[in-house]
Amino acid sequence: MSNLLRRQFLQTTSAGMLGLMSAPTLFADNKSPNEKVIVGVMGTSRNASGSDGRGTHLAKSFANLPNCEVKTVCDVNSLNVGNAQEGVATKQNRKPEAIADYRRMLDDPEIDAIVIATPDHWHAPAGIAACQAGKHVYVEKPCSHNPHEGEMFIEAARKYDRRVQMGTQRRSRPGLQEAVAKLHEGVIGKVLYASCCYYNARGGIGHGKQVAVPDYLNWDLWQGPAPHVAYRDNIAPYNWHWFWDWGTAEMGNNGVHYLDVLRWGLGVDHPQEVSSTGGKFRNEDDQETPDTSISTYHFGDCFITMEQRSWIKTTKFDPATPMRFFGEGGSLEIVSDSGYRAYDPNGKELASGSGPGGETNHLQNFVDSIRGEAELNCEIEEAHKSTQLCHLANISYRVGRRISLDEQTHQIKNDPAAMKLWSREYEKEFEPKV
Repeated sequence: MSNLLRRQFLQTTSAGMLGLMSAPTLFADNKSPNEKVIVGVMGTSRNASGSDGRGTHLAKSFANLPNCEVKTVCDVNSLNVGNAQEGVATKQNRKPEAIADYRRMLDDPEIDAIVIATPDHWHAPAGIAACQAGKHVYVEKPCSHNPHEGEMFIEAARKYDRRVQMGTQRRSRPGLQEAVAKLHEGVIGKVLYASCCYYNARGGIGHGKQVAVPDYLNWDLWQGPAPHVAYRDNIAPYNWHWFWDWGTAEMGNNGVHYLDVLRWGLGVDHPQEVSSTGGKFRNEDDQETPDTSISTYHFGDCFITMEQRSWIKTTKFDPATPMRFFGEGGSLEIVSDSGYRAYDPNGKELASGSGPGGETNHLQNFVDSIRGEAELNCEIEEAHKSTQLCHLANISYRVGRRISLDEQTHQIKNDPAAMKLWSREYEKEFEPKV
C-alpha cells in the first residue's frame, strides 16, 4: 500500500457531517454539468455464458452517460478485466486502463467515483477505503457482508462527506416512485402487511476440489478482507454467493431488491423481531446457505414476509407478482418491477401506473448527486437499513431462532451467539476501519 493511501486511511479528507444532509450540495464536489465525472470500476466478472457480468455492464452504462467517463477498470482476473476494457472502449473515446489492484484507483487524483461490483465480502471494505481516499461510491447490492460493515460504511460516508449510492435501481424507476407515493398518500389506507418472493431454478455446485490457482487469477487479492483459504474449483466466479465467508445467501443476492421496496413503501426503518427458517434441501453439494427459506419481520404495527426458493422456478401456484402490499382499504401489487396496480377490497381498481425500467435513471441520479444537482435515491443509510433485513434473516437462520432488536441501538439483544455474527474476522491488510 502506498504512503499516500496509508495517510488517506489515517486522516480525514474533509470536515465530517453528522446525520443525513438534506441539501445535496453539502456532499457534492460542485462539479459543473459540463465537467466530466471520472469513474473507476472494481469487479468485472463474466457470466457462465460468457456475457457481461454486473461490473462490465455498469462500466459500459456509466460510459454511456453524458459527461461521464470510465478511466479505469479493475479485476483480479486478467481475462475479465481485458474483456471489460475492450467493451468500455466501444462506448467512449478513451480506452480505459486495466488494472488488478483497486488501490491504484484510490491513489488516482483524477478519479471522482468508484463503482464496486465485486463479491459481497469486498463491498464495504472497498467502499470505506474509497470514501477515505476522497472518492464517491456506487456499490452493488448488498452494501455490506455483515451488519457492522454497514454501520462503518455510514460512518465513513459522513466523516469524509462522500456520496454513496447502493445499486437497488428500483428506487429510481418512476413507476415505483409513483406506487410508493400512492401508498404514502393512503390509496389503500393504513398498510398493515407486505410480502415478497424470489424463485429461481439454480443447479447444484458440486463438491469442490483443491487445485492449483489458475494463472489468470490473483486468489489472495480475490479473498482480500475475508479469512484466506486454499483455492477450490467451485467457488469463483459465481458460487461464492452460497458460502458464508464471501456471500450473503439469496437474501443478499436478490432478496434485498424486494425488501428494499417493501420497507420503502411501508415507510419503516428497523424491525423489532426477525425470524427466518428453512434449509438446504435440493442438492447434495458444498452450498452452505439455504436454498429455501421464509423470513418474517415485525415492525410493531406492520409486518413483512419474504419467501425464497432457488431450486425451482415460479410455478402456477406461486404469486403472480413479486411484491404486494395489503392495507385497511385494499391492496397494491408491483407489476413487472416498473409499475403498479391498486385495488379496493372488492377488486375494483383504485389506481395504476407504469414507467421505464432499467437502471439508467439510478446511475444518472448518482452522477447528478456528485455535481450537487440531486439527492441520492438510495443513499447509504437507507441502503444499510434494507441490507440489514437480509443480514438479520441470515443470522436468525444460522442460530436457529427468532431474534429481537434493541430499539435504541438496533442491534440484537439478549443473544450473544447471534451477536457474534454481527461482524467477522478480517485479513489485517484489508480490515475496514473508520
